[in-house]
Amino acid sequence: MVVIGVLFVVVAGLTYTGVLQWIVKHLLGQPSSYPKAITRLMLPVAVLSSFLSNTTVVALFVNIVKMWSKKLGVSPSKLLIPLSYASGMGGVCTLIGTPPNLIISGLYEDKTGESMNVLATTIPGLFCLTVGVLTVIALRRFLPDRKAPEAAFESTGEYTVELLVPSDNPHIAKTIGELGLNSVRGGSLIELCRFDDEKVMSQVPDDEPLMGGDRLIFAGQIDELLELKKTYSLVSADHHIFHFSEVAGGKHKRRTAYVNFGSSLIGTTMRQNHFERDHSITLVAVSRRGERIEQLPRDVVLQAGDTLLLEMGNRKNNIQDLTPALQFFDSAEIPNIGRGTLISTTIMIAMVALSALGVMPLLQCAFIAAAAMLIFRCCSVDQAMRAINWDILMVFAGSVVLGIAIQKTGIAERLAYGILDVCGTNPLVVMMAICLVGTLTTEFISNTAAGAMFFPIMYQAAEKLGYEPYPFLIALMISVSSSFATPIGSPTHMLVYGPGGYRFSDFTRMGLPMNLIILCANIFIVNLVYPLQQI
Repeated sequence: MVVIGVLFVVVAGLTYTGVLQWIVKHLLGQPSSYPKAITRLMLPVAVLSSFLSNTTVVALFVNIVKMWSKKLGVSPSKLLIPLSYASGMGGVCTLIGTPPNLIISGLYEDKTGESMNVLATTIPGLFCLTVGVLTVIALRRFLPDRKAPEAAFESTGEYTVELLVPSDNPHIAKTIGELGLNSVRGGSLIELCRFDDEKVMSQVPDDEPLMGGDRLIFAGQIDELLELKKTYSLVSADHHIFHFSEVAGGKHKRRTAYVNFGSSLIGTTMRQNHFERDHSITLVAVSRRGERIEQLPRDVVLQAGDTLLLEMGNRKNNIQDLTPALQFFDSAEIPNIGRGTLISTTIMIAMVALSALGVMPLLQCAFIAAAAMLIFRCCSVDQAMRAINWDILMVFAGSVVLGIAIQKTGIAERLAYGILDVCGTNPLVVMMAICLVGTLTTEFISNTAAGAMFFPIMYQAAEKLGYEPYPFLIALMISVSSSFATPIGSPTHMLVYGPGGYRFSDFTRMGLPMNLIILCANIFIVNLVYPLQQI
């Protein structure tokens, strides 16, 4: 648990010095075919995920891949699933690449007193990665061709109406509340612009007076909103002020976000949940699988993966407060690539090398690397603290306790005997059976929990057969991180679900063959690299 917490700080140093951005800039390029594009994408992502949090890597790559896909003339949905798969397969290539590897290696050290090398899974992991890349290329027809969700937001005139208050309007000096403009038939007021766009108000207060020359921006059903011209004596604005080029200028801050799995917004409407009021944002439009929903945005019952276009206003919103419910991919913090990039990269390489060569334990290496990141100002203390994902640490700690409980209560031994009764005494059959069940289990629960749960079962089964457990556990590490068939099987799948406009079945169609192929590759290469030895 401590190792993972310290590694979050190391990752923060790499992130804020622009290491990931430098790699992206120089490796993606302009491939001439789809298979080459898949290779150019999956290999760098896998390498990065071997040393960094795969969630961090995927979150960085999502927007880049979407822009890259436009340049290549390919739907983002053809690239985002491979992006997520690559991060998972890359994570198993080192002990620090994914939490289950650390859990299993830690429990193994507690059992035997021997520590695993940080690169113990590298050769099997690289082999499975190669097989995975080739499988994605071979099965690319199973990847859906979906329209990008935000494509529904490209024409701003389709979902906003901008009306001007003439100087002789009879309602001048009345308040927004008196006139009922904040919630009108067919939509709602999302912004008021005054004095030639010098003063912009989002979440317009009810006591704000209406003045001549005001621009009122409404979102909702366009036909009904145009009736406001007659009702309130308004006129059409002489030009639209809400094109994306003007939004990018900084006065109108609009951002796209996706509804997370498990979000508190799922099954509610913005009118019911007060989310806008609590966070001083305004919902402008909702898209689902690439199509804008022709309904009042605030009356749409939200689902996981929905794309929301939000008006952030002039207040500096803390995105961290919104991320439990929504996922934003565009970061306001753009790192500068320079001297710090080289320093943080050197620190990371030194940490891995010292641990792999056995100079010092991984925990000490991680502490020294984290301290070096702070000393050389690769990240600030505040950035380092914000980078620590406490939820993951709690899941990790709980998973360790779960694994020990399964072992201490005798459940692991009983399950091991049960598996042996069904599968017989062939070690390869037993290894494959437990790895298969582990792969299917991790489709629905955390891979960290799956690793802790299956460690004692695999260990006990190997001992009952009279074989050294080490190769069995290496195979288990790969299998519990091989979740391809459901979007809830991995946090990275959930990250790409919304941006790709996917359906649940898209992962199943592509992922089930991937699960079986990687399982076979896993068993083959582990037994080739680490031959079974009887105790």
